Order: sequence, then structure tokens, then C-alpha cells
Amino acid sequence: MAARASRYFCVVLASLAMPAGAADFRSIADSAAVLYDAPSAKARKLYILGRNYPVEVVVSVEGWTKIRDAGGELAWVENKNLSEHRSVMVKAGLADVRQAADDKSPLVFQAEQNVLLDLVDLTGTGWARVTHRDGQSGYIKLNLVWGV
Repeated sequence: MAARASRYFCVVLASLAMPAGAADFRSIADSAAVLYDAPSAKARKLYILGRNYPVEVVVSVEGWTKIRDAGGELAWVENKNLSEHRSVMVKAGLADVRQAADDKSPLVFQAEQNVLLDLVDLTGTGWARVTHRDGQSGYIKLNLVWGV
């Protein structure tokens, strides 16, 4: 028991040592994931998140990860339900996706609030290259999405 508590304490300390703004995001894997109030399948089930929903990793402990969703809720999910694939969620009412990472670039499409987009690349200039599930792709401002 003491060894388990010690490992947990070390993981928590390591997560606190991460630089500010260095959030780690993942997405829910191929199927929906049940979220729990503790790192155990015997814990109380809180809710379900669907495929590709972006989540922020808070801490990982022995096959479980504590995550934060776009609404700020904290919950535990089994690691097998997380993917390295990255998605972002539109948080603005309506977000422009452009041909290039420039406000003056031609509009490719607009995405409504809560639409999920696949994250292709971060430009380092406040924009991300994204793809919609219908195949359209372009650049979106980072301040319009959650998950980066």
C-alpha cells in the first residue's frame, strides 16, 4: 500500500513540474468511453464521451488517466480508451477555417460550436491545420478551439 501511495505521489509531483501551458491532450479512442469518479471499474460511472472527443490529461496512474473535458469536468478513464490521435472542438459559435494561416486567406468552410476537427499540425503562429470528417481541410485560429 505504501509503495502504491509513493508511486502515486511521484506521478502527481511530476505532473506539477510540467511547464505552464504544456498541457497534454489526447482524444477518446475508436469507441465511446465510460468516465468514472475514481480510477477503478468498480467506481461510480459519471458519463460517457464519444469517439474523438478531445480531453486534457491531468495525471496517469496504473492503467488509468484523470482527464478534464471541454466543460472543465474531471473524471477517470481507462488508458485503453485514449488515443494518440488528436482532435479539437470548436468553442466559438461559428469558426472560420481558411486556406492558409491568415485572416485574409480565402474561407474553406465554417464549423459550428462543438464540431470536432482532426488536428493535423500546429503552425506555431496561433493557427492549426485541421481536417473535417468530410475531407475538407484548412487552418483555424487556436483561440477558436479547445484541445490544444
